[in-house]
Amino acid sequence: MILKGGAHKYGANVDTDAIIPARYLNVSEPGELSRHCMEGIDGDFLKRVKPGDMLVATTNFGCGSSREHAPIAIKAAGVSCVIAQSFARIFFRNAINIGLPLLECAQADEIEQGDELEVELEKGEINDITKNKVFKAEPYPDFMLQLISMGGLIEYTMKKIETRGV
Repeated sequence: MILKGGAHKYGANVDTDAIIPARYLNVSEPGELSRHCMEGIDGDFLKRVKPGDMLVATTNFGCGSSREHAPIAIKAAGVSCVIAQSFARIFFRNAINIGLPLLECAQADEIEQGDELEVELEKGEINDITKNKVFKAEPYPDFMLQLISMGGLIEYTMKKIETRGV
């Protein structure tokens, strides 16, 4: 699976309240959540983001509360993946469960705002086309690639049940 898009760069400790402020937690519709994505840290994000773009951060992305609303808002805003040096554990799990790929990359701090990126999930490669550099992340195992490509854990599980005739 190859993803292409521009980089939207953030720093360390981007918490879930910055991704989707708590005042919107009574909303569960992804489209509505997307209208407030990154509102707590970047008021112009929605004016700049294009389908397929990627969020890039340094350490501890997604820290804070364990709300699933944060990765749902990111995915619904059209972001194809998030690249960071590290992620909060619960955010990582919530993102994978909804089919939003995350890549841990030690060199994420070298990617800059606006860089054009091409990501190959199977290889764990991040090609910074702007800088003509390739960064390495841990590739996903096959079952996780399937889970992501099917749109998340629920869709993956439903497909598994369907194919087994349960």
